[in-house]
Amino acid sequence: MNYNYHTHTKYCHHATGEMEDYVTCAVNHGIRHLGFSEHSPFRFPDGYETTYHRIFIADVPEYLKEANRLREVYQEQIDLKIGYEMEFYPLYFPKMLKMVLDFGAEYLILGQHYLQNEYPNGFPAGVPTTKDEVLTEYTDCVIAGIKSGVFTYVAHPDFVNYKGENRTLYEKEMEKICLASKEYNIPLEINFNGARNNENYPCDRFFEIAGRVGCPVTFGMDAHSAKDVYDIENIKKGHEMVKRLKLNYIGKPRLILLQENKDELMKRFSLA
Repeated sequence: MNYNYHTHTKYCHHATGEMEDYVTCAVNHGIRHLGFSEHSPFRFPDGYETTYHRIFIADVPEYLKEANRLREVYQEQIDLKIGYEMEFYPLYFPKMLKMVLDFGAEYLILGQHYLQNEYPNGFPAGVPTTKDEVLTEYTDCVIAGIKSGVFTYVAHPDFVNYKGENRTLYEKEMEKICLASKEYNIPLEINFNGARNNENYPCDRFFEIAGRVGCPVTFGMDAHSAKDVYDIENIKKGHEMVKRLKLNYIGKPRLILLQENKDELMKRFSLA
């Protein structure tokens, strides 16, 4: 594995380490394509700045400055991209997209940590729930994100922690995500941070569906410390999962490069 586009650092306030530590670890372990993807900043219309594991707006200039410095220093050793991990919130998506475009986003990954919103009363998708509507709302947001055409891939698509007994509904909703992934050629990520921390993802019951559908699958280290940039134990487990569930593993995903298409995106989403 010579790539990783899911990387967090001290700027997201729940990871540790300097950005350069991540780059040197990546270089030393043969990573040749690395992307920083701090959780996207956002300020709601009433002025509230969401800080759920996010980079603060005030810290973005330093984040960009350091990433660009490292890109220049290590340009002969690694291809470094600057991105963000972002949700799809239907009410605010154009504003969210404009903010990250203005803040230098070269690519985005979709990480739907909440449902329709996170403020003031959003429901965290990772909290165990038996409510069918949580499952369907999560699915709707992820599919809308896929269809938007701005996300390189879906991070931890199996993040929703549905504990309900309606297995038929679970399979139906997750199949919708997999079918959208296949139709729009947007990969789904096997997330190694979930594996490291014994979370409810990555889970076989989701990726069994992905295997049947044949949608594209990629890996994401979801690094929260420099040593996570090359997680050999979970790389092996990921490949075992691919083989066991007959997944369509594509390796390094094709980046959807946003700055190259910024003018078109500004028009399409009315971001003037």
